[in-house]
Amino acid sequence: MKLDCKRVAQALAAIACILWLSATHSASAAPTDDAALSAALCPIVYPVDPVPSERGHRYLFYGNGFFINEQGYLITVAHVLSQIRGGQPYILLRPPAGPPRFIPATLVALDRDHDVAILRAAPNPFEAGLKVGFLPLAGDPLARGRAVLAASISPSKPLDAHTLDASVDERSFGELFDFQFSQLEKGRSDTELLLFNHQVRPGQSGAPLVSAGSQGVIGLVEGQWLRSNSVLLAAAAHADAQGVGAAVSIHYAIALLQQKNIAWHNASEDSRPSDSSAAQADGFSPPAPLSLVASPYPSQSLFGGEVVLDVLIDTRGRVTDTRVVRGAPPFLENVLSSVRTWTFFPARLGGLPVAARVGITFQFSQSYEPLRATPAHDYDEPLPDSPDRGALPVSTVPSKYPAAGAEDGSVILYGLVGSQGQLTSVQILRDSEPLTAAALAAVHQWRFVPGRLGGRDIESVAILVVAFRYTGTARPVPPAN
Repeated sequence: MKLDCKRVAQALAAIACILWLSATHSASAAPTDDAALSAALCPIVYPVDPVPSERGHRYLFYGNGFFINEQGYLITVAHVLSQIRGGQPYILLRPPAGPPRFIPATLVALDRDHDVAILRAAPNPFEAGLKVGFLPLAGDPLARGRAVLAASISPSKPLDAHTLDASVDERSFGELFDFQFSQLEKGRSDTELLLFNHQVRPGQSGAPLVSAGSQGVIGLVEGQWLRSNSVLLAAAAHADAQGVGAAVSIHYAIALLQQKNIAWHNASEDSRPSDSSAAQADGFSPPAPLSLVASPYPSQSLFGGEVVLDVLIDTRGRVTDTRVVRGAPPFLENVLSSVRTWTFFPARLGGLPVAARVGITFQFSQSYEPLRATPAHDYDEPLPDSPDRGALPVSTVPSKYPAAGAEDGSVILYGLVGSQGQLTSVQILRDSEPLTAAALAAVHQWRFVPGRLGGRDIESVAILVVAFRYTGTARPVPPAN
């Protein structure tokens, strides 16, 4: 992928923020109207003229942002801060009465690899009686075809902005139609981008990309996508869009917030997979995924492969220890980079959070014409002497690329494996039809060893990620008459 770096640099970057007010991720404050959305947005600026004119104080406008909680926290794409070149960023707020106010925003955390930053406004505008609000993060699974909205606010004269000038609220409606991985800067880790069929304009970079269904933020607008192909152009033309926009997945903001123990709201009442809420007889409930991301298919790989990990999820839901059961370059490095950003609801024992291990399998499938045979891959029992482990596969079947497919994509599945090693249920966390059906058909043929806790076999979690790559040789199935 190639973003328009010049436009991204000039297009004034923006913040996105989402609220988490309690450890239970309540959705009580999900925005229900445009006024609530406007109240959450705040421009990122830098005041340059201490002496006001009849138009108020002059300032430089760098982009958009929105609050994540009542403690005054914000999130933004990190490149907006680089435009200020080390200076103190401010947010510009317009109270119900009185002149607009500049409020300093202090940098709290930064993830340059995935272009995410957390700020905190001080004094806290929620305690100062200012007209501000917040937006929730969308914890529901993503899929192509979802209606989305990019919301931003900018001065009416961006190149000559003053505090008493009017501001312009812009709403860009589109459709989420693809997921792509890219290095946002040379030498950085790959980042998952959400592509939507609407042009990104100057001032929108970093603005929240909101799901029309859940009313939660699913991404931070990164810039205009320039790596177009026939599929992307067709998707954009379908909605009469003037271009294709790219947004950083909100997954990376969640990971950074989790790392810093900063709370936010989830747009859904409970984003745990439903089966995970049922504790075992001894009161143990396994970890449940909060936010996961797939892994890019290595461009240098000629054939598919598998990576199997056994990871420890701590009492705060973070990945803290990773054991490589099997896997090799070029797949392993990409997988490890992705899994380090995953977050979970922690396991519980007797109602209290406890550390527990989770089995993770990445399978990289590839399209072939004609289709080759797909024999099972059988392995010895992994980690046989370990008193603690996640549920891990001992026999896998490669997923066959569907004949009707004609694109890359990834499917993420959440499986529960019983104490006898049987796959008792599978839920879809990332849907990508027709690839999802192919992934499900394969994993239902897999065999596992059960997870262990304290040397005892238990019901455990298996996260299964199937990445498909289209080689351009599969023949689409003709439509039915």
